Amino acid sequence: MTIMRLVILDNYDLASEWAAKYICNRIIQFKPGQDKYFTLGLPTGSTPLGCYKKLIEYHKNGDLSFKYVKTFNMDEYVGLPRNHPESYHSYMWNNFFKHIDIDPNNAHILDGNAADLQAECDAFEKKIKEAGGIDLFVGGIGPDGHIAFNEPGSSLVSRTRLKTLAMDTILANAKYFDGDLSKVPTMALTVGVGTVMDAREVMILITGAHKAFALYKAIEEGVNHMWTVSAFQQHPQTIFVCDEDATLELRVKTVKYFKGLMHVHNKLVEPLHSMKEGN
Repeated sequence: MTIMRLVILDNYDLASEWAAKYICNRIIQFKPGQDKYFTLGLPTGSTPLGCYKKLIEYHKNGDLSFKYVKTFNMDEYVGLPRNHPESYHSYMWNNFFKHIDIDPNNAHILDGNAADLQAECDAFEKKIKEAGGIDLFVGGIGPDGHIAFNEPGSSLVSRTRLKTLAMDTILANAKYFDGDLSKVPTMALTVGVGTVMDAREVMILITGAHKAFALYKAIEEGVNHMWTVSAFQQHPQTIFVCDEDATLELRVKTVKYFKGLMHVHNKLVEPLHSMKEGN
C-alpha cells in the first residue's frame, strides 16, 4: 500500500516512544534469523536520543534483540578522529550500540578518515546492496529541511558522497564543539536522498517548534530540492512522527485530518509477542 502517514503525539517523549515501538514491532514481525537479517538505517543528532533510549529499554527487558539486525548510519564528519567524543561513531556507540546485542561487524558507519573518501562512499552503497537493501530507514531533519547532510539544493536522486556543510548546519552543530566554529568539521560523508528513497520504508522524526517550518515544507508544499525532506512525499511508505510543537506551521485541517487517523496509527504500535517468547 502506498501511503504517507503523519503521526502526531503530544510531546517529545511520546513521539520517541511511538517511533521506538514501531521499530520494535517491525523487527519482531520480520522474524530475523541467521539467513535473514533486518536492515535498519539510523540517524544521529538530538532528536533520536529518546527513541534510542526506549529501544535499549525494550532490549534490556528481553523484548527485542539486535543479534540479526544490520545497521547503516546516515553520515559521518570528515577528518574527525573516530574516537573524538563528537564523531558519529562515538555517538552511536555511546548512545545505542554498546547497550544492545548488535554484532559490531553489522553496525556500518562511514569512515570520515578513509584515504579515498569516494571509494568509501561507493563501498557503503555496495554494502547496502549486498545486505539486500534497507528495510526501514529512520531519519531526522535540520531546521532547513535537510535529511542526513543533504543540504538545500542537493539532488533528490543523489547517492552516498562527500558534502560541504552549509553555514546553517555548521552554526547548529557548534553547540557540540563548545560553541567554537573553528572546531566544527566543514565536510561530511552522507548517504544521498536517493539512497534513503531506495529503502522499503522511511520514518522521519520531527520534534520541536524550531522544526515546524521544515515539517510544513516537507508535507504541505511540493517536492523541492531546497527542502530535501520533501522528496519523501513520493516514497511509497513514509511515516513522519512528530510532536505538537512541530505542527505549529501546518494548516488546522491538515492536523485535524491526521489526528483523526491516530486510532489507525496506534494499531501499528500495539505490543506484539516479544522475541523472548520465541515468536
